[in-house]
Parts: sequence; structure tokens; C-alpha cells
Amino acid sequence: MRYFQPLLPFVLGWALILSSESLSALGLINGLAQLLLFGLVVCLPTWRTGRMSYVDIGWPWGLVLLALLALVFSESSQMRLMVFSALLAGVGLRMGLGALNLWRSGKFRKEFPRYQYQRLRWAEEGKSNVPLALQVDALSQGLANASFLALPILIIGTNPEPGLMPLEIMGLMISFLALGLESVADYQKVQFLRGQKRQAQHNQVCDVGLWRWCRHPNYFFEWMVWNGMVISAVPSWLMLGNRESLTVWLLLGAGLLLASGFMYRTLVFITGAIPSEYYSARKRPDYVNYQAVTNRFFPGIPKSTTK
Repeated sequence: MRYFQPLLPFVLGWALILSSESLSALGLINGLAQLLLFGLVVCLPTWRTGRMSYVDIGWPWGLVLLALLALVFSESSQMRLMVFSALLAGVGLRMGLGALNLWRSGKFRKEFPRYQYQRLRWAEEGKSNVPLALQVDALSQGLANASFLALPILIIGTNPEPGLMPLEIMGLMISFLALGLESVADYQKVQFLRGQKRQAQHNQVCDVGLWRWCRHPNYFFEWMVWNGMVISAVPSWLMLGNRESLTVWLLLGAGLLLASGFMYRTLVFITGAIPSEYYSARKRPDYVNYQAVTNRFFPGIPKSTTK
């Protein structure tokens, strides 16, 4: 049973969507589409190779699929659908195209470190059946796209109002700004690594630009992208109060908060900061000093400059 526990929150989240009169139709279509996509793109290659890195292809392209389904099947105004579907598709394409490039270059022949770290966690939990754990973990990512991560766009898609509301505009500004800064962080790291390679230096700590203010600016701004979408969904959620039972309506609101919490937990503990730092601290001699003076997730002034 412990192997399947990671699936439970997402199964319950999807069940909540299916119990909603407003979200059930699109929620069912999206959920089945996500399971089909992950079955072909993630679960099957993972089973054949024993590597879970294919999640990096399936998850972002699942977001693109969700954006397209919302655009086609939602009942919201055309402008609202275009804007929010474009945002969600942009998030997916940014990561999805990069993952395909890594796949074409042969990087998927070796398991990514963050997924190697999963095996260490499974060993601590007493999970010796690694093939089963791989499949469950991969499937949980697909169910995340069917449940909590789908909630913002599904709820927004029920809003028939023709114009954008102030809270939607604020959320969009947060999301697009965060998406831009996430891209800046990735660009700065790529440029840093290229510069180190030209100088024949290896295993140096990237502490330039946004990386000077926190150790994982890319993960922080990815989280803020999703927070912006959650904020944008609030007006549409409030309008659902007249269409849903009180219990379902309150649970949908809690689900929006869980979408933010799920992304935070993933980006810090599951496949983000902590797995990354486990290997960085062993690979880069100066990384411990970097950890001592720089915040892990939330940006802040480096401690060395405050003395």
C-alpha cells in the first residue's frame, strides 16, 4: 500500500473535479488525456529503460495539452481563454521544448540527478521494488496535471464575463513577470557555465545575477508563475458559489491553495532544491559556503553583505 500512497492526493483531487457540476466534463476529458499522454510518453519509456527522466517531457507537454483542451472546451469569454491558455501553454512549451532538445542530444540516456535522488528516498522508506515505485511516481505527475494543477485554468474557464477582472490582471502580471525572470535565471546560468567551460574551469558555483539572491531563482519564479494563476482564478471561483454546493465550492477553493502548496513542495523537496543540492554539495567544493550566505528558495540579500 505504501507504494501507492503518493497517488492518493491527486486521485482525490481529480475526484473533486469530477464531482463538480461546472468542471466535470472538461475535467474528465483532461484527466483521460493526461493519463494517455503519460502512459505513452513517460510510463512506457520508464518501464523499458528504468529511467524516470521522461517525466521532464510528459509533464510540460501535459500542460500544453491542458491549455489546448481548455481553449476548445471551456465556456469562458474568448479573450479570457486566449490569455490564460497562452500563459499555460507558454509555461509548458518553455520546459517541453528544452526537454525535447535534451532528449535529441542524448541526455536522457542517463538518469537525471533529481530522479536518482528519488531512489535514495525510496531506500529510506523501505521501497525495494524500484520498477513499481518508478511507475507510481511517474503516474503521480500525470495525475497532478489532471487534478490540482488543472484547477486554476478549469475554474477560470467557467467565467462568462467578457472582460478581465482586476484580480485576474494582477495574477497575470505576476505570472508573466515571474515567467520572464525564470527565463532570465536560466539564461544567466547557461552563460555562466559557458564562461567556465571557455576558461577550463569545472564545478564552480553559479552565484551571478539572480543566483546571487537565492540558490534556486528558477524554482522560486516557477512557483510564482503558479501563484499568479491561482490568484487569477479567485474571481472565477467566487462566481462558482452560485453554481456549486457549498461543500464542493469550499473544497475547490482549498484545492487552489493546494495547487500552490503542491508546487512549493515539489520545487523544494521532491524534484527541486533539496535533490539538486544533495549532489551540488558533493560536486562543488565551494557550495557549502554558498549555502551559508545565500537563501535557498526565497530571494534575499546575501548574508555576507549585511556584515
